Amino acid sequence: MARRYDSSTTTFSPEGRLHQVEYAIEAINNAGTCVGILAKDGIVMASERRITSGLLAPAKISEKTYQLCPHAACNVAGLTADANILIDQARLRAGRYAYQYQEPIPVEQLVEYVCNYKQFYTQRGGLRPFGVAFLFAGYDEHHGFQLYQSDPSGNYSGWKATVIGANNQAGKSLLKAEYRTGEEEEGSIPDVQEALKLAVKVLNRTMDGTTAAAAAEKMELYTMTLDDGKCKHHILNKQEAQQVIDAVEAEAAPAGDA
Repeated sequence: MARRYDSSTTTFSPEGRLHQVEYAIEAINNAGTCVGILAKDGIVMASERRITSGLLAPAKISEKTYQLCPHAACNVAGLTADANILIDQARLRAGRYAYQYQEPIPVEQLVEYVCNYKQFYTQRGGLRPFGVAFLFAGYDEHHGFQLYQSDPSGNYSGWKATVIGANNQAGKSLLKAEYRTGEEEEGSIPDVQEALKLAVKVLNRTMDGTTAAAAAEKMELYTMTLDDGKCKHHILNKQEAQQVIDAVEAEAAPAGDA
């Protein structure tokens, strides 16, 4: 029965499901893993680089992390070509808002705009859902640092820490065990350096068969912090990423010996 409905994005199956939207969400579960962690002094996003060939020229800009405007950025899991369309829409919306109101667009309003655009493609005939999920990181003066996740259906939600992409359930289990929400004791939310280490631990869990020597090549680590009231976007270079990975390995060694 389901086969009669799984080729259409606009027709519900008798079970009340939109199969093409579900297939798009399932495609994200096969994409490179992305981790987002909210820290007390910023946001950390980490992503898995899938190197298909050593003959490929290195990317001039990031393939996983994109700046949308001075106070917002995103991580991509899924089809990069689909993501480029949505990233352009987000940048256009942020620029128009700043021109019209002479102030930065609120982060959640930007996320909602992108998600409404994604939802439109699940409700019109002849279109297919965007095969991409995002982690949005941003800062505004009213709500501080914020982290959002969205999927191909157009849904979005705010998170303190989350994982999208391959093996995301294993990553979320580790975050549940090790991420401190700040509810246990005052000031216990991790800072950016601690969040970087936790993000590396999550990627180590989700990236099967990755050795420590190859980890720096396969991980992209990004931080958003405040510098004199302005957002500072920084993608760690190979040496900086290796230092974080080495610190995680050093912490894990005594635990293994014990």
